[in-house]
Amino acid sequence: MIDAAKLRAIMPYAGDRADVFVLPLVAAMEAYAINTPERAAAFLAQVGHESGQLRHLREIWGPTPAQRRYEGRTDLGNTEPGDGKRYMGRGLIQITGRKNYLLCGFALDLDLLSRPELLEQPVAAAASAAWYWHHRNLNRFADAADFVGLTRAINGGTNGLADRRALWARAKMMLGVRP
Repeated sequence: MIDAAKLRAIMPYAGDRADVFVLPLVAAMEAYAINTPERAAAFLAQVGHESGQLRHLREIWGPTPAQRRYEGRTDLGNTEPGDGKRYMGRGLIQITGRKNYLLCGFALDLDLLSRPELLEQPVAAAASAAWYWHHRNLNRFADAADFVGLTRAINGGTNGLADRRALWARAKMMLGVRP
């Protein structure tokens, strides 16, 4: 369904990173039932936006006011001093918070609490995004073509919606999804 040329067409700023990520993405998508053109297009659009088209596997840290609020957020499981920065967004869909690192680590058989930087490696970055997609049952949004609902489920709002839609349009075209 996807190859490096299609991935570059969907994410033109990815460049050579498309070659590095295509096999990890294919494997992750197969493992987590992101297995229709509609699901793949929505997934690739969202991870494309969240990762700056495969260029950012770690959240760009300011810290911004929003990032400062990660510290002590019990909904993210950030209960120890320093958890906010230690468990910043990583991977292609930006897994964030001690709790999510723990759950993702269990699913991927990785010790992400001790080594959160593992999510900055291509295989783990792709697998974590597909795990998150599956864990949050996001295929339901892709199947219904509810891209705004999908964006809210991932982002908590609609930040970057125009970019996400542009990526989605390219992904649908490359994967043969009818408008």
